[in-house]
Order: sequence, then structure tokens, then C-alpha cells
Amino acid sequence: MSFQRYVALGDSFTEGVGDPDPDRPNGCRGWADRVAEVLATRDPQFGYANLAIRGRKLPAIIDEQVERGLALGPDLVTIHGGGNDVLRPKVDLDALAATYDEAVARLASSGARVVVFTIADPGLNPVLKLIRGRTAVFNEWVREIADRHGATVVDMWRMRGWKVAEVMADDRLHLNPVGHQAIAIAVLDALGVPHALEPLPAPVVAVLDRRAQRQADLAWARTHLAPWVQRRITGRSSGDGVEPKRPSLAPIILG
Repeated sequence: MSFQRYVALGDSFTEGVGDPDPDRPNGCRGWADRVAEVLATRDPQFGYANLAIRGRKLPAIIDEQVERGLALGPDLVTIHGGGNDVLRPKVDLDALAATYDEAVARLASSGARVVVFTIADPGLNPVLKLIRGRTAVFNEWVREIADRHGATVVDMWRMRGWKVAEVMADDRLHLNPVGHQAIAIAVLDALGVPHALEPLPAPVVAVLDRRAQRQADLAWARTHLAPWVQRRITGRSSGDGVEPKRPSLAPIILG
């Protein structure tokens, strides 16, 4: 199976935050770039666009990216959203799912192959485990929407072999290169695309005693949690002023 026009939609997960590469637009690579690099080897006419913006909630992803992405005439679309929504203390999951259902229907009706994602189980992460219940409900909506419209599901909720310290960046919210590579492999496998990607070696994680772990947690709270809370209070987003890293279809330059 080959694709010629791949458009990636979503938030920081799809933009590639946590997988730094200063030579790329927005300073990050990510799983979508990794998937595109494989697809580019299979068709000389291949083009790739990535409209994802960090911090975007699902309604904004749909409003800002879906029609813009469809205008590019894709034959493959990936869309991820909902993670920034379920983090909020108040979210109407049924209304969110209805909006998502309409968007996936619109994408599928274009004739493009559509790939959607469940959200990884936050119970694996002590920082996020309090939102586990509403994440599970949202994920079941995602599976139902995918069934209704013939979309492919990459079910991160069921990826149980992960250790948070091995696949997450220092902010404990975004995937590191190991995690992004794992998602790229999962996407290509779900699409049935042959590839030679292999899991990256997991980083060596130091085992901390209780005191050292508490100090590490306090440092994380100062560096990452406090700015996040401040943005919520002031109504700002990490994506304010950020532009899509690949706003139009363009070839992948393979080294």
C-alpha cells in the first residue's frame, strides 16, 4: 500500500513535541515525520503536510485544521485530539464526541484513509491518573466513531508495555524520541505498510530513593507544572503564536 498525499492534524502529539530536532520547523520531529519518511520511500510523488499545533483542544483542531487539510486533497489523514480536553476539570464528553464524529465523517467522505487514536492510559502516569475515567469514556467514543466511518484506530490505551520514565519527555506529558518511534511503528503497522523501523533503545533511568524522587518531583513542578497552571489561569496556550510546521504538501528530503 502506498500513499501520495499525507496530511497530519492534531495537537502537540502530532506536531512532535518531545522529540527535539533543531533543524526542523518548530524544532521537533515526531512520529508523523517518521511515518512520512517511510511513506516517501515508496512513492516518488509523495507529499506531506503537518497542520498540528501544540496546546490545541479538539474543537479548535476541527475548526482550524480539517477543512484546511481537506483542501490539500489527501489520500491519508491522521487526526489526534482530545488529550487537552480531558485534562480540563470540566468537559462534556458526549458533545465532544458528537463534534469529533462529524469531523471524522467529513474526512472519511473525502475518500482519504483516516487514522484516529485513543489516548494512552493515564493510569500509567502518577501525574495524570486522576483523569483515567473520563479518558476511558472518550476512548470508547473514538472506537465507536472509527467503526461508524471505517477509520483505522491506533489504540494507545492498550499499549501496556510502556514504562513512563522510558517513553516520556522531561515534562512527563509528551513522548520522547523512544515514544514517538513506537507510535510511528504502530501507525505503519495499522496501515499495513511494510517498513524497517525498529524500537529505539530505552534510556537508562536512574532509580531514586524517596528523598531524591521528592526533589525530582518538586523540580518538575517548578519547571513544567507551574507554567502549565499559569497558562490555564490566564487563558493562554503553549500554541499561541505557533504556526503549522508543514502548512502545505511538500516532499520529504531523504538523507
